[in-house]
Amino acid sequence: MTLFRRTILLAACLAAPAWGQGFEDLDALDARVIAALGAGIGEAGGPARPLDRRLKLAACPAPVTVDAPALGAATLRCEPLGWRIRVPVIVSAAASMGTVKADPIVRKGDQVEITVRGAAFTVSTLGVAEQDGAPGDRIRIRSERKAGPIIGEVTADGRVALAGFK
Repeated sequence: MTLFRRTILLAACLAAPAWGQGFEDLDALDARVIAALGAGIGEAGGPARPLDRRLKLAACPAPVTVDAPALGAATLRCEPLGWRIRVPVIVSAAASMGTVKADPIVRKGDQVEITVRGAAFTVSTLGVAEQDGAPGDRIRIRSERKAGPIIGEVTADGRVALAGFK
């Protein structure tokens, strides 16, 4: 065997373990989510299902953080590499029974007042609702026929407030 072939063979053998270590351990991520949420997979308050085994996430050099559930899912984050995964969470039975869906006060096609409030200003305009909404729901609205949709939150008085202005 020539020196060149030996060098290539040695390089391939040394690189093989690195290929296997290049991905995050999904079982460890499942365990981290379960520990952070305090409930097992399929239980109330826990993840709905295990992480998809087809995921090939780059190994995170720092500990993976688990954000609190928001909008029905917890978030796994690797800040140094920039990846994040949303994990669906099962809502507890007590919480789901306590939340009764309110009747919509805004109907699709209704003309609504769109308001934006800041620390020193309030701006309002009219728009048309593209879907039904109860107080607290986020709905799509259009201020003009050719304009793109805007997403706002329905208030108790039937207005639609835009978020993000402080």
